[in-house]
Amino acid sequence: MTRPDHHEVVDATVATEDTMTPQRVPVRMYEAPEALVVVAPMCAVQRSDVHIEKRGTHLRFWAHLRSAAPREYLLDEWDFGGYERELEVPEGYGAGIEATLTNGQLVIRMLKGADVGEMRAQPEGAEIS
Repeated sequence: MTRPDHHEVVDATVATEDTMTPQRVPVRMYEAPEALVVVAPMCAVQRSDVHIEKRGTHLRFWAHLRSAAPREYLLDEWDFGGYERELEVPEGYGAGIEATLTNGQLVIRMLKGADVGEMRAQPEGAEIS
């Protein structure tokens, strides 16, 4: 059995992502003293793969497909990424976003306070403009 080369993996990943529906990510959401907290499983992706944005009362986060090796699986029940979820955020949250991705678990904190408008972030709280 030969291993696929880098170009075959890249081509297979692009082809798979073009035809796949992103996986709907299950979440847990709760109110903490200073933030609304959203916790979601996102295995097999890196921090740089994950994108978070808040527009109005909607929080959306996603990660593209990490890789799709061109192989025949005997059983294939999940993908390395291709995640997406959008949630309604209650009023009173929108002063900022903090996020971490550790051991396949994404934690997003929507800070309590006046809404500062549209925001984008990546895990570890690194805001992007």
